[in-house]
Amino acid sequence: MQWVKSSFSFSCSNCVEVALKQAPGGTRHLVRDSKDQSGPVLAFAPAAWGAFVRDIKTDRCGTR
Repeated sequence: MQWVKSSFSFSCSNCVEVALKQAPGGTRHLVRDSKDQSGPVLAFAPAAWGAFVRDIKTDRCGTR
């Protein structure tokens, strides 16, 4: 599995990494803190990940 730093990460070390993992129920989108690579990992089903990405892109999360 390959982790990739998110393009939404900022240069001030607030970084997350994402990866894809095949699981018995289907593909999962994984997210972790790049500063704590052995720490907790969040796993999202495709529909939940798609909703999250749409909300970020349309700024429904108030990130901009």
